[in-house]
Amino acid sequence: MTSRREPRLADAAEIAAEQGLTPARITSLYTKRVENAAGETFPEPVGKRGRARLWDHAEVTKWFAHRAPARLAEHAPPSLAPDTLLNAADASRYLGYKNASQVTTFVRDHPGYFPEPDVVEEKGTAENPYRRQLWKVQTLQEWMATRPGRGRRAVTKVTPPLPDVPVDGDPDELLGASQAAALLGYKSLGSFSSSLSQGNLPLLKTTDGVAENAGRQNGRRRWTRRRILQQAAQRSRK
Repeated sequence: MTSRREPRLADAAEIAAEQGLTPARITSLYTKRVENAAGETFPEPVGKRGRARLWDHAEVTKWFAHRAPARLAEHAPPSLAPDTLLNAADASRYLGYKNASQVTTFVRDHPGYFPEPDVVEEKGTAENPYRRQLWKVQTLQEWMATRPGRGRRAVTKVTPPLPDVPVDGDPDELLGASQAAALLGYKSLGSFSSSLSQGNLPLLKTTDGVAENAGRQNGRRRWTRRRILQQAAQRSRK
């Protein structure tokens, strides 16, 4: 007798990241029971993680595959030279998002989903510094061509493995998102980011610092190994 394979479950944030939408839009598709081109309504949740609804990932992916072409898929970006640099707001508009903060949201809340900026400029003063992230048009075009959720076209996406992180290291060492994901037992950076954005990791809501002198990683959130392990212990008790 062959055992039945458990379905992969995904929350609104994970689905939104794959489909180039927002978690609020995914919730709306469910609560308003929107139909796709085949007349099928958005799938029912199959469980919960805390207060977050969970869907069968395969069912939702199938629903989107049969959905009528979305405005985003039909968007034609303006003609720009491949080396043209765009800031986050301009990149959002170039990609067809109505929300000028969409790229910023991707970078902040879904590490690993959107490409890293090609240029990071340190601006401002010593008292009030800030960073400006810039993407080449070519980088945006390549992402658009391989972005998940673009209708029936199959896309192969290789998820980079998480690093090996020792549990018994310096408890005060600041670790990044991929290291935190590994210590917490997540299989990917995306699933960790999704869980964090859904409020399922309350101890990591507060950060212990940001990356400095780390190139493209500058400004990224950091937590101490102690805090991450405390969160891991809390998760294991649930």
